[in-house]
Amino acid sequence: MILRNGLRRKLLGAALVSLAIVGSMYAFNKSREQVKSVDTVENPALCDSRSAFARPVHTSQSIGETDSDHTANQPPLINAVSAPAPAPEGMVWIPGGEFSMGCEDAAMRDARPFHRVAVDSFWMDQTEVTNEEFARFVKATGYVTVAERKPEAKDFPGAPPENLVPGSVVFTPPDTKVPLDDHYVWWRYVPDANWRHPNGPESDLKGKEKNPVVHIAYQDAEAYAKWAGKRLPTEAEFEFAARGGLDRKRFVWGDEFKPNGKFQANTFQGHFPNKNTGEDGFITTSPVGAFPANSFGLFDMAGNVWEWTSDWYRPDYYQTLAETKQVARNPQGPADSLDPSEPSVAKRVQKGGSFLCTDEYCARYMPGGRGKGEPNTGTNHVGFRCVRSPG
Repeated sequence: MILRNGLRRKLLGAALVSLAIVGSMYAFNKSREQVKSVDTVENPALCDSRSAFARPVHTSQSIGETDSDHTANQPPLINAVSAPAPAPEGMVWIPGGEFSMGCEDAAMRDARPFHRVAVDSFWMDQTEVTNEEFARFVKATGYVTVAERKPEAKDFPGAPPENLVPGSVVFTPPDTKVPLDDHYVWWRYVPDANWRHPNGPESDLKGKEKNPVVHIAYQDAEAYAKWAGKRLPTEAEFEFAARGGLDRKRFVWGDEFKPNGKFQANTFQGHFPNKNTGEDGFITTSPVGAFPANSFGLFDMAGNVWEWTSDWYRPDYYQTLAETKQVARNPQGPADSLDPSEPSVAKRVQKGGSFLCTDEYCARYMPGGRGKGEPNTGTNHVGFRCVRSPG
């Protein structure tokens, strides 16, 4: 089915925010007067095709004293708190503590500066929620995901009724090398693509029961979490857990991308977007736990799929926290959202990166990296995991 161009761009653009490229293109040409308050923060690239760049990220970098508060140079403090028994099935105890949150990468302005954050102890899913786990939720509740629902005419004024069909956006690599300034070349809105059919109606989940569920909108993740007696993590909780007690390392496993020549996460190798060589063993998502766990025993805290957090996104949020010169305790994110590239579209923070992360385009699978997504959309590289507070 060929969607009318305006609807196609609206649907496709809305879901592209999950890659943190530019997001919902229906708002692309709207006024940006709201960005004046964040002029001190460079518009984040966030894998933005309009400012795509190739750069090596597998080398150590440092930041100056002006970029980071001196307290952020302190090592992490991990709470000596024993895990309460019994442990929830499939969850890992995160002892909480104080750490330096952020990133030293000069290209990730929205993730700077390092600033001091403290989080309480909590339980976290050891892996991303899998297809078989999400299937149990759907069977028990009858829940229908956003991608499976027919778009409402009020949200797409002027669109012919026959074009308002359920679906989602799927990464579709071109056959040849292409410039990295037009993401429409490698993303396609596919009718009837959803968590059951991740690559379109002809695909299924056979053999992918242990892979992370994808095409998940924020409200889908929230619904699952509520059913499971859990919640979505804050951005601070996710980063604390991802770092596993390590001090400001570039990756969740350390500073070297391939220690002892071994891949540590499911990311993109080859030439983006047309050729993924699959050197790490995978072209798309991988079964959860296919790569080594971090120091807290968590799998896939980098790569595989982006994961939703409960925080609203603002590029100046870290700067705001750092300016207080205080330790931010259990931060819940800003009160509202502002993406300078689309001031009219509210977005939530996503963390962890995905199987599409690459030096050539987007390397935000690093623990300090930040993604952003419009809450009502997902793609075939967006999933989630849950947390639970003790008691």
